[in-house]
Amino acid sequence: MKETAATDVSKDASPRRSHPGLRALPTALLLALIVILTVPAGLLIAPAFVGPPPAAVPETPAWQQAPTALSARQGLSPLQDSAPVPLGSAVTAQLDSALKPDGGGTFTGLVQDALTGQVLFDRGGPENRIPASNMKLLTAVAALRAMGPGHRFSTRVLAGPSPDQVVLAGGGDVLLGAGGSAPDQVMGHAGLASLAAATVAALKDSQPAGGLKVLVDDSLFSGPSLNPAWEQGDVAAGEVAPLFPIALNSARFDPAVTTGPRPQDSAITAGEAFAAQLKAAGFAAGLTVAPGVERYSPGGTGGAAAEALPVVLAEVRSATVSEQVDLMLQSSDNYLAEVLGRMASAASGGPASNEGATVAVRARLEELGIPTAGMSLADVSGLALANQVSARQFAEVVRAITTGPDTRLRAALDGFPVAGLTGTLDERYSGEATVRGAGLVRAKTGTLNSVIALSGYVVDADGRLLVFSFIGNGLTPGAAGNREALDRAATALAACGCR
Repeated sequence: MKETAATDVSKDASPRRSHPGLRALPTALLLALIVILTVPAGLLIAPAFVGPPPAAVPETPAWQQAPTALSARQGLSPLQDSAPVPLGSAVTAQLDSALKPDGGGTFTGLVQDALTGQVLFDRGGPENRIPASNMKLLTAVAALRAMGPGHRFSTRVLAGPSPDQVVLAGGGDVLLGAGGSAPDQVMGHAGLASLAAATVAALKDSQPAGGLKVLVDDSLFSGPSLNPAWEQGDVAAGEVAPLFPIALNSARFDPAVTTGPRPQDSAITAGEAFAAQLKAAGFAAGLTVAPGVERYSPGGTGGAAAEALPVVLAEVRSATVSEQVDLMLQSSDNYLAEVLGRMASAASGGPASNEGATVAVRARLEELGIPTAGMSLADVSGLALANQVSARQFAEVVRAITTGPDTRLRAALDGFPVAGLTGTLDERYSGEATVRGAGLVRAKTGTLNSVIALSGYVVDADGRLLVFSFIGNGLTPGAAGNREALDRAATALAACGCR
């Protein structure tokens, strides 16, 4: 376009039409002048032919661009030994004003630095107290040490003593589901429908003509199925139920309904559910199932039943002990706690009974070097009022879980309810006095009629890991201020820059 414009102008600048004053200029100078005048004109004219220049593309901000690398990990930084330890006097000043009962009763408590064990607050820490469901922390430690975090319980179907019988043998899984196995769940991880389908497949070449009879072997547990230390009112209300080594939904009729009455014979209930699934699975294969479910007890030999029936037709396996411990702590499930205590005893060579469970819990604590002198254990769920454990002992247990030498116990950390978010703390820490602890306090709760407890851990404002246990006994039943007192105390620890 510049060349065309230059040509047009040069034609117009012929000698006959040029300005008189330009005639005397040398030819070379005249041409240079023409070029000087022509180029700007061409620049002005060109846009009319080619359009406006393209708009500049703004540079995309970095935050809008696709990432080229993983972002830095968010959350708490790793704990450092160099984080300052709070002053005991400052911690005491904070907690003394928070731990006040609403009405009658008293609070005891103890706070320790998790890494060093240094005591930062002690109000009657060594005194025995009724701990309520804080007992489940002791049971968690015993289960993880005796069986290991990855252990699973098996529920098996064995060939019966006659060709027309099968035996459903309980192996400690009380979280069975009635439907198919759900591998991504804890409750219902092993399902009776899957077990029934596998049983039908195993029997396809040996189907009895007169129908198959289901027997239930629940002989793994010994001793009374109901602890005499439990209040009958608690049993009637569904806080616990007679214990068996096999159950659906932790001995609940519906896994979504965690209150109210429970099955009083969870083994037979599970056997009936299995028989129904077996009937449904066997229909297409022509397998019939006889009505009714009976217990298998060959001559009263108890635990010898499984050895007397070595042929395994089918098997399903539970969620891991670690996952079950976490569920127990999050939901404070008394039935599951008692079963895990019995299974810890069995794994240690003891009887799968209430007495065996309490002995196993005490023994595992002593192995960790936690003093058990003066401790009295009537059960392992905390439902019994005869339990006696000190805040000092609970703080030491939490310390063993968080920073102790047995790293298997770290598996219990996910089970601690998180203030305002999960488990039995999900609806707490929303008030003005406690909201600063939401998301920061991680602790096991405990509540009975005149008892309230909270034991757990926090990382304080300076990055120091602290463990604590607060226990109230003899409290005024139903007084709302007692729960808030515990939550205020834990919140104060989380916000503490107590130097």
